[in-house]
Amino acid sequence: MFRSFGILNYRLWFVGALVSNIGTWMQRTAQDWIVLTELTDNDAAALGITLALQLGPQLVLLPWSGLIADRFDRRRVLMVTQTAMGMLGLALGVIVLAGVAQLWHLYAFALALGIASAIDAPARQAFVSELVTERYLPNAVALNSLSFHGARLVGPAVAGILIALVGTGWVFIINAATFAAVLVALMLMRRSELVPTTRTRRGERGQLRAGFRYVRSRPDIVVVLAMVSLVGTFGMNFAIYISTMTTIEFGLGSSEYGLLSSVMAIGSVAGALMAARRERPRLRVMVSAAAAFGLVCLIAAFMPNYWTFAASLAVLGACTLTFMTCANAYVQTTTESVMRGRVMALYMAVFMGGTPIGSPIVGWVTNHLGPRWGLGVAAVAGFAAAGVALVWLVRSRGLRITYRTSGRRRVGFAFEADGRADEQVGEDAVEAATTEIAVGEVTGQRR
Repeated sequence: MFRSFGILNYRLWFVGALVSNIGTWMQRTAQDWIVLTELTDNDAAALGITLALQLGPQLVLLPWSGLIADRFDRRRVLMVTQTAMGMLGLALGVIVLAGVAQLWHLYAFALALGIASAIDAPARQAFVSELVTERYLPNAVALNSLSFHGARLVGPAVAGILIALVGTGWVFIINAATFAAVLVALMLMRRSELVPTTRTRRGERGQLRAGFRYVRSRPDIVVVLAMVSLVGTFGMNFAIYISTMTTIEFGLGSSEYGLLSSVMAIGSVAGALMAARRERPRLRVMVSAAAAFGLVCLIAAFMPNYWTFAASLAVLGACTLTFMTCANAYVQTTTESVMRGRVMALYMAVFMGGTPIGSPIVGWVTNHLGPRWGLGVAAVAGFAAAGVALVWLVRSRGLRITYRTSGRRRVGFAFEADGRADEQVGEDAVEAATTEIAVGEVTGQRR
């Protein structure tokens, strides 16, 4: 489960990222809270606009951010982007502490942070492949998710307490300081032990289009990106769901809001640990996790009180993390090294860039119909993602569900494929033919 920790460079990266991620989750909680309660009167649409501005640059800068990750030293790129994001957090903290913050300040900060993050994300994702060998990459990706969501377990709860005690401004200041951990980790790494990677040569024509052509030639990656797009755009607007359920449905405050985010992170950590144990990502796990995501969102929408809603969020966190970790690891491990930055840029754009479309829509639904209907939108997104993959598997890989009776008279259903395994996803489908979901033992007369 923790085999990547045997590599010094990865240990440094994990610790630095963990500290920084805690600060990032503190900042996200404070940002959502100040927009929702201090600068507006529980306006979910304003919160959706903030998220859209922060994540929108993922789409606009997509062709260039991936190329930067493939052409330049990713370690140096990360040092620049991490420094920029730390300075932005410091500036916002000063504005808030000075008592002059307005809604447009938050919008401007979200946009600037989004630009820095758009360049940072593909370099950060692809940089993991330089820290560990191909054999350890799925495990390293899963542990990265553990770091991110383990921080999510701590950050929002700490932010909720600090907001109540000293206000949102100091939360932004503390977040700015945490970026130093990543910078120190990058400087301490042994560069001689980084895994060599093929870089795109300067002056080579068609570098931007090459990434898109590569993805078009990989229908399995296209299907994964379609699933991630649906869930990321309409399903993973947790800031809107959790904050509005806390304030509107349950009439509670910032501490309870922070606690709900941490409870969800408990499930996310469990999902990351399970993903770390897998040797390689599998498409059928993604399909199951997407369907489970939709089902749990639907259940959460009907939860009658704060504590039952919190329990459903823990399960939702596990489903979300299982789906996203498998999708991320699958794309990284099956993509050629020279294309990895551009493909991961497309992945991050699809995952996060859809928020400018999804979050205002979900915010509008929440404002006009209520938070529970917003969760209903997320449920539909999960079911649709699973349906897209199943349709593709049935049409392109001959996947089918058959009814079986074993010699021990066990009755169940099995997934079978026609044996075409020209790609890894085909291997997954063939391997799935050995998987039987037993639904019970039949004794006496067979029925």
